[in-house]
Amino acid sequence: MLRSLLLRRSSNARSLRTPTSPFPPLRTLCTSGQTLTPPPPPPPPPISSSASEKEFRKYAGYAALALFSGAATYFSFPFPENAKHKKAQIFRYAPLPEDLHTVSNWSGTHEVQTRNFNQPETLADLEALVKEAHEKKNRIRPVGSGLSPNGIGLSRSGMVNLSLMDKVLEVDKEKKRVRVQAGIRVQQLVDAIQEYGLTLQNFASIREQQIGGIIQVGAHGTGARLPPIDEQVIGMKLVTPAKGTIELSKDKDPELFHLARCGLGGLGVVAEVTLQCVERQELVEHTYVSTLEEIKKNHKKLLSTNKHVKYLYIPYTDTVVVVTCNPVSKWSGAPKDKPKYTTDEALKHLRDLYRESIVKYRVQDSSKKTPDRREPDINELSFTELRDKLIALDPLNDVHVGKVNQAEAEFWKKSEGYRVGWSDEILGFDCGGQQWVSETCFPAGTLAKPSMKDLEYIEQLKELIEKEAIPAPSPIEQRWTGRSKSPMSPAFSTAEDDIFSWVGIIMYLPTADPRQRKDITDEFFHYRHLTQAKLWDQYSAYEHWAKIEIPKDKEELEALQERLRKRFPVDAYNKARRELDPNRILSNNMVEKLFPVSKTA
Repeated sequence: MLRSLLLRRSSNARSLRTPTSPFPPLRTLCTSGQTLTPPPPPPPPPISSSASEKEFRKYAGYAALALFSGAATYFSFPFPENAKHKKAQIFRYAPLPEDLHTVSNWSGTHEVQTRNFNQPETLADLEALVKEAHEKKNRIRPVGSGLSPNGIGLSRSGMVNLSLMDKVLEVDKEKKRVRVQAGIRVQQLVDAIQEYGLTLQNFASIREQQIGGIIQVGAHGTGARLPPIDEQVIGMKLVTPAKGTIELSKDKDPELFHLARCGLGGLGVVAEVTLQCVERQELVEHTYVSTLEEIKKNHKKLLSTNKHVKYLYIPYTDTVVVVTCNPVSKWSGAPKDKPKYTTDEALKHLRDLYRESIVKYRVQDSSKKTPDRREPDINELSFTELRDKLIALDPLNDVHVGKVNQAEAEFWKKSEGYRVGWSDEILGFDCGGQQWVSETCFPAGTLAKPSMKDLEYIEQLKELIEKEAIPAPSPIEQRWTGRSKSPMSPAFSTAEDDIFSWVGIIMYLPTADPRQRKDITDEFFHYRHLTQAKLWDQYSAYEHWAKIEIPKDKEELEALQERLRKRFPVDAYNKARRELDPNRILSNNMVEKLFPVSKTA
């Protein structure tokens, strides 16, 4: 039946396509016997569009509508001002709501926008804020000055910042102690207590961190006899969601005190800190160039005889920049050696390379344009600014970056010498421009018996860079500290004599072009992944809390969580979180993924 129906439909279709002519055959005889040609048939009616053509038009219209809507959304979406990839100006950018706060870390690698950004001015304000947030289950993640490379203090849901709570509350000159509000910045504190002849025991590379933030992430300076900065904390006031404001010290709940000193902002908002200080003194900084082979011969002596020491390795060269700092009295006065070279002479190799490179990249095809065609006056640029400009020309080319590193090695060879100044001036370090950085901490034996694994680590790292042709810029920075008694510190140890090495790798972000920044970011994470795969487990190395990044891959995240559980007291930390912050209002996505409460034993 079905077959006959189909045949019938087919026959009908043929009859529609070949209608029967109303005229007789072309040659017909008239009654008169003449042969007549019949008139031509009328033109066929216009053929209507087929169903498939109609469907095509319909979906083409839908596609065009979707593309138009997508473009309208993209170009009207509120982007930050530095989103220079939005070249077209089809629509005006939608303005950000007035109550929306954009908070970014210093390098611009992590950013959030929130309407809930709180800045209490007093302890009472902070206590009321935490209490209300706890009752309403509103998240208010503590964020310091936002310098952490991984944005550990950021939360889209809401944040609390103590920048308005930045006072020195008490100075005990005799005991060399100072009590401050946690929002005070390091440089601000140092300036305030210098009239008492006091200063901090050690410093990180920069001075813009808030005290509450710098201790919570386990930050450090350098000096194998000096512990990380959290060890300078001898007392603290913590505003917690569930138990209100609690005071902690080694005498008041010492277990929680040590856990909370490096608590990653997850146990309470640090409101006040009491710090053990030292006498303010001038230091002599000695900078000179060596090689890894020479360093091996003198490593133990360098660590044990210098109060502060660090090594700066320059990839694709055998140059190691050694920087030591010691009290002036050790030298019986400041050295009177004058620099052999002027600043202009030291910068000559970098300036020459820039002139040569800018010409080279100009004549190449348009796909390799320099990021910024406006030439700066290179004679006005500092060393780090000039290095940024050079790297920006071709940041992912290992040969080009190697040449920049070689020019930098020449700069350091002509920058050897001494410098005298106060510790807060001398111990700082110009880290350069925006950057990605990964820093690991691992045991290096004791001062009496260094394991030398710190130098083995560097040897393998440099070999890895050259083997994989990684465009690794300078420096690879290596520093040392003593141990910390804070269990969540990467330098935690129960052995008093243990020392730890901290090694940082870096890639600069010398451009605002988002596409180039993404390419550099991808290459950096490839670099970091290789170091992790080849070195971390072998040397029991763990990343700095302010520089650890959360893997996007589920299996990699689970592996990281398991790895952290082997090194840190995750169960004890999560137990304290449940007791002090049961609604996890002080948490954020990073803390939740690093320490998932559901997996706590």
